[in-house]
Order: sequence, then structure tokens, then C-alpha cells
Amino acid sequence: MSAIAEPFDAAIAESLLAFWADAGVDAMLLDEAVDRIEAGKILPPVRPPAPGPPLAAVPVPRAFGGQADISGAVAQAQQLAAAAADLDALVAAISAFEGCPLRFEGAATKAVVYRGDPKAPLLVIGEGPGADEDARGEPFVGRAGKLLDRMLAAAGLTDRVLITNTVFWRPPGNRTPTPAEQAICAPFLERIVQLVQPRMLLLAGGASAKSVLKREEGILSLRGRWFEWRSADGAMELPAMPTLHPAFLLRQPGAKKKAWSDLLTLSERLDRPERPL
Repeated sequence: MSAIAEPFDAAIAESLLAFWADAGVDAMLLDEAVDRIEAGKILPPVRPPAPGPPLAAVPVPRAFGGQADISGAVAQAQQLAAAAADLDALVAAISAFEGCPLRFEGAATKAVVYRGDPKAPLLVIGEGPGADEDARGEPFVGRAGKLLDRMLAAAGLTDRVLITNTVFWRPPGNRTPTPAEQAICAPFLERIVQLVQPRMLLLAGGASAKSVLKREEGILSLRGRWFEWRSADGAMELPAMPTLHPAFLLRQPGAKKKAWSDLLTLSERLDRPERPL
């Protein structure tokens, strides 16, 4: 008996998408599956060090139990980040850094670090650059970035933000960055926070929120709630709010009211007078 294709039902499709959203799915599937285990094994090539002050010897990462040892890359990122006295120096250090596998996977042509006010009171942290961001060399400049800009403008935050990501090179197929890739880039991200000295963080998307806050919940559980971000050395603490990624809002316009509510809550706290001592 030949199968008879069922007619497309928009209501069923919408219900299925809503179910996935409630389950914490916040990224589209790629045309081909991504083998995250194999992706974690990709190691950067060994190249001669760039001219400049000598760095401590960094061991070549080795695979253990199917996972790459990233401790050497993290240590080098920490050393380079600590040596950067300002954002320009940090951008140069990130651009020269060869410890993140994303740089060599074929999708990235350059490092994409930040855009916005270097002294902004609000730091927006997304997941990773896409094709438009790689072409321009700035984060959030595609369709999702334009939506983010409109939302920030409506909340009166246009000139009060600096925008960056958890990783600084475009992942192949615009896939979500892996925890290992985010961990390698984390020292640079923390140095951005230290140099900018924002008053609070806005974490756009589940991958950003989970990485920055070290949480496992889905974004629909995390969004709209206040958390405390703490630097690795414990010297800095900042309020942080996760929210839905603008790319998700483009696919689920009905969720925009949730993200708008998050932004209004954050904006109100940002403008709240400091309590007297």
C-alpha cells in the first residue's frame, strides 16, 4: 500500500515548534548532523610563535577518552588576556591566538570581537559570529543583530552597550559553539568584562547563558531571572540576565514579548539609582 502524504497543518507545526521551545531548543537544525565528539578532537596546527614577548611553553593538546585536553590552550589564553592593557591590545591578542580550533575549521576568516561603547554600562554576550559577522568583523550585524539593535533602541540603550560573543570565530555551518570552544575563549571574554567594567550583563541565548553562568537549564527556564556572574578570581561580581536570542525571535515572533519584558526589567535596574551606603 502506498503512503499518502498528509496535508500540511500550520497549527500542528506551530504546536510542535512551541513544544521544542518549551524543551529548551533554541537553535535550528543544520542540513547535516554535527558530530560534536569529532569536533572536540580537532586541534589547531602548531605554528611558530609571533614576534613579541616570550610566552610560557604551552603543551600541545592531546585527546583523552575522546575529548581534547584544552588546558594548554586555556593557559595561553589566560596569559594573553592578562597582558592586554586595553581593548585594542586584547583584539590584537585574540586575532593572533591559535589555540581555538574554530579558527582553523574553514568557516572563519577573521576574529570577531566586539562592537559598541568601550565604557558601556551594559555588556551583551551572544553565542558566536555567523557569516555576516565574519564578513564585517563585528558581532550581531545580520538579521538577528538588526533585531537586537531595534530592541535596544526601543529600550533607550542604543549608545549604552558593548556587544560580544562567547567565541570569536565563526563555527562551521553557524552551529552552536561547543563547551570546549567556549572554555578556550573564556579568559578573553572575562578580560573584556574587566576592561569595560559594565554594571550588568545581558546573555543572549542558551549557549551564552549556560557558558557564562555555568548552568545546565534551558534558556526558557533561565530567561528573565537575575543571576550573579563572578570572575574566575572572585574579584568581580555582576548581575546577569539571560534572554532569548534574537535569531530565535526571528523564528518565533510570538516570543518577542518575553524578550521585551526581559529588556525592560534590565533597563529599569540599569537606571535605578545606587543605594546609599
